[in-house]
Amino acid sequence: MKHALIICAAASALALSACQRQEAATNDANPGQTAPVNAAQDAIGAVVGETSAATMGATTGGFVNAAAMSDMYEIAAGKMAQAKGQSAVVKAFGKKMVEHHTAMMNGMKPMVMAAGEAPPTELDQRRKGMLDNLTAANGADFDRVYLAQQVAAHEEALTLMKTYGDGGQNADLKAGAMKAMPKVQMHLDEVRKLQMG
Repeated sequence: MKHALIICAAASALALSACQRQEAATNDANPGQTAPVNAAQDAIGAVVGETSAATMGATTGGFVNAAAMSDMYEIAAGKMAQAKGQSAVVKAFGKKMVEHHTAMMNGMKPMVMAAGEAPPTELDQRRKGMLDNLTAANGADFDRVYLAQQVAAHEEALTLMKTYGDGGQNADLKAGAMKAMPKVQMHLDEVRKLQMG
């Protein structure tokens, strides 16, 4: 069932990408992305991410990869929020995400190295697409898109930490995941309140 969901989401993302390229090719005034396509990509990405976190979080390599991607995305998106955010609360939340996720990533490094794993050094295409969608959003739309992405990203991170914390093979990484869970939950609770206004 999970594989069918991922395949369906991937097919939808490809179709949306094709629509976006076709629309961009026919609209010279807006050669970049469009808000409806970006919103659909982010929604599909959230489903794929949640499913991926529940499956990838079951293995040490998958957990390390996904946790590093999560932190790298949060840091990049947080920097963007500080620069492009319209409201003071979005800018402040972005700053907090840079600080907290840098600390979380640095805290996990010794455990990752001790486990003999190598974290990725760059973002995957899904998260690069999320950042592209943030780049394309301007004004009040930026704040709305950023907060929506933050809810999805923290739901995914919480699932990842819980999955590995419950059944991970490496005791140190498992403890690290359990330690990270309350902070990720706090971020999720905070961003949901910000989203409600």
